[in-house]
Amino acid sequence: MGSEILKIGPTKAPHRALLSALGITRAEMERPFVGVVNSKSDYIPGHQHLGEIGEAVKAGIRNAGGVPFEFQTIGVCDGLAMNHQGMKYSLASRELIADSIEVMINAHPMDALVFVTNCDKIVPGMLMAACRLNLPAIMVSGGPMTAGKAEGRRIGFSEIFEAVGRFSAGGMTEAQLFEYEEKGCPGCGSCAGMYTANSMNCLTEALGMGMPGNGTVLANSAARRRLAKSAGERIMALLRENRRPRDILTTQAIRNALRTEMALGCSTNTVLHLTAIAHEAGLRLDLSMIDEISHTTPQLCILNPAGDTFIEDLDEVGGIMAVMKELSKGGLIDGTVKTAAADTLQDVLDTWTGADGTLIHPLERPYRKEGGIAILRGNLAPEGAVVKQGAVKEGMMTHKGPARVFQSETEATEAILSGAVQKGDVVVIRYEGPKGGPGMQEMLAPTAALAGRGLDETVALITDGRFSGATRGAAIGHVSPEAAAGGLIAFVESGDLIQIDIPNRKLELLAEDAVIEARKKAWAGPPDRGFGGYLARYARQVTSAAQGAVFRGEQESDG
Repeated sequence: MGSEILKIGPTKAPHRALLSALGITRAEMERPFVGVVNSKSDYIPGHQHLGEIGEAVKAGIRNAGGVPFEFQTIGVCDGLAMNHQGMKYSLASRELIADSIEVMINAHPMDALVFVTNCDKIVPGMLMAACRLNLPAIMVSGGPMTAGKAEGRRIGFSEIFEAVGRFSAGGMTEAQLFEYEEKGCPGCGSCAGMYTANSMNCLTEALGMGMPGNGTVLANSAARRRLAKSAGERIMALLRENRRPRDILTTQAIRNALRTEMALGCSTNTVLHLTAIAHEAGLRLDLSMIDEISHTTPQLCILNPAGDTFIEDLDEVGGIMAVMKELSKGGLIDGTVKTAAADTLQDVLDTWTGADGTLIHPLERPYRKEGGIAILRGNLAPEGAVVKQGAVKEGMMTHKGPARVFQSETEATEAILSGAVQKGDVVVIRYEGPKGGPGMQEMLAPTAALAGRGLDETVALITDGRFSGATRGAAIGHVSPEAAAGGLIAFVESGDLIQIDIPNRKLELLAEDAVIEARKKAWAGPPDRGFGGYLARYARQVTSAAQGAVFRGEQESDG
């Protein structure tokens, strides 16, 4: 269904009259209509400038003979939503974004779509909508912000949260904390490290749904505006070729993205989102495939928060295409896949250089022989759990310690900041999964507090919630089944020993079966969080993190 349904025939005279009221000329009515879906917001630093990016996209569409129509969708800034009940709405917003775009486009038919986005759940929500609608489409991100600077060094958003932990431990003054606050986020754009927003923008490029540079070109640069204009022009070529998202988002493209994810050391949230995107594309992606790719893909980059280099540095040495070019030298990338930017991915890679050897390591000299993300299993997570192993200190790759159990992120953060968590502990935060939260809160506040207090090398954290891409340390999330669904994490008690073995992919509660069975019999069920409205509906419909936290009733393709 395209715009012709509004424009052709005598019965469409009322529709043409309304289009004329918009200022659409007779000549324009004969041209393709292109929707520009924009998540511009005055309340999100990564999205504040998207009005300007949208104007560049529309200029490109007009240059190439199309007629653009822009409309807005919602967005949640995970940084602003962090560590209060607002974070319960972040992951849940992903489904609303996809649904709202579906509503707008089916009610107001278009011929093609350009998605203008930048942060966290908005990027995957738009990719899910692109798959669902399957009109010719291309994604345009707003680009990353430059790194901040405090105490004479460059910093990202994660260091500001860690500074709170340092301050609480007496490791810095209020004036020093204020410097981080004032200088940590110097302008618009997605936060400067390999956090969730930049991870998803980089993987959009790796999937073939964005122009080269989509993930790394700085927000405040002229190159970002040129990229947006080029994407607007490119959508008209995709329309002529009738190249659609499901032609691009194949199993091979998703494997390419997973390889790139492992080489970059992306946010663990990408596991949730790639799984959900694959589902919308009618494909199956499970945690076993992700871990198989992790075992066979080297990590070539160490970016903030795991290291001291930032997205702007990656851009200067060739960005995502340079990483993929290096991976392709080892046969790890399928260059035959179709993309939105060119006929095939190989057409782009042929014009690019590979690893610079310093920021992007060559295949023969990787940072790690395995990828940045690992999938753990065991009695605590029979369906799987996720850890960003590329950001774990070597001494914490294996760890056994006593559990310190908390029923919420807030309770755990307060305990960490007060000094109640000790070296060797395993912090367990439960009832924060997709159903139990509801909404699967990110855990940047407690993980950053551990790092700020110098405990990230001796304390692990396990949760059925999830982590910000800014998290580092032995932080294991997405534990499935979650506590609210009766997973074993619901029956851990403080003092129980927990064994973590990341190299061997194990996560085990060391307790007797009889003890666990007695606890299960005494279980009163999950706590009532008291939420109504959308969150209550979300909790009823959502599936486990292992399935991408997609809605129940939309799983027919999962078999």
